[in-house]
Amino acid sequence: MKAAKVENNKKSETAMKEEAGPAKSITVKAEYVLRLYVAGTTPNSVRAIENIKHICEEYLKGRYDLEVVDIYQQPVLAKGDQIIAVPTLIKKLPLPLRKFIGDMSTTERILVGLDLRPK
Repeated sequence: MKAAKVENNKKSETAMKEEAGPAKSITVKAEYVLRLYVAGTTPNSVRAIENIKHICEEYLKGRYDLEVVDIYQQPVLAKGDQIIAVPTLIKKLPLPLRKFIGDMSTTERILVGLDLRPK
């Protein structure tokens, strides 16, 4: 199923390039795919959700997909991503995959990890 989705995206990009013609260039925005694991509505979990939403809206507006996963409701996802502590944010795309543990209050560290700021 995912392979078909990728194939469709490639066709769309190719079609867009053909429509633009050789003299025009198309800038494709980077798409960030993020998953935040939390444990219910604990203070740290609530703070992490608020902090990462703020960071995304300020620095990635319109270029991100954020999924919040409660490990109590979906433990299989947590096991699959090898989550050992919560809150944990996983940057799935763009590669490389990165993990951040904590309440996401250290904005500068998150921005560096998301490759939005130099080290």
